[in-house]
Amino acid sequence: MTLPAVRLRRIRTEDLDTAEVAAIRAVLIEAFADESPDEQFTEDDWQHALGGVHVVLDVDGEIVSHASVVERELRIGGRPLRTGYVEAVGTAPASQGRGHGTAVMREVNDVICAGFELGALGTGSHGFYERLGWRAWRGPTFVREGDGDHRTPDEDGLILVLGTPTTPPLDETAPISCDARSGDDW
Repeated sequence: MTLPAVRLRRIRTEDLDTAEVAAIRAVLIEAFADESPDEQFTEDDWQHALGGVHVVLDVDGEIVSHASVVERELRIGGRPLRTGYVEAVGTAPASQGRGHGTAVMREVNDVICAGFELGALGTGSHGFYERLGWRAWRGPTFVREGDGDHRTPDEDGLILVLGTPTTPPLDETAPISCDARSGDDW
């Protein structure tokens, strides 16, 4: 019996070829297909995943799992932090439960710890991330727009953070804010 060939890669957005983009998007659409309509993978979600580093796991040459890390400025208690924000995390349903998502997220953690003051992501699936060192932000959430900060109470408790070697001491009950963007702000 031949074991499948598993390959984990980091690829910058500009180095993805057309076939890789199509395969990643197909995995993400399939991974979220059974979610409620407002939780399915959208074009805005894809746009949020661009401009950073993609962590891709292939099995026998086929992409089955993905996550990306993009730079965002989060502010905690008004203090700006260079943050590796995690986007577009998903594994093809037929390949779930085999550790592929865990392998991708461990690599994501390494990317964040090597290059950012903080890691962050938005999710309702805390257990998966918490076992990999992520923890829920306990403070209130806000979005920054041109006319100031606006509360996003629906996001409270859904933002997870990952400390890095350069994370300053943080009050995890302080307000946390992100910049406004199309689609989901967080």
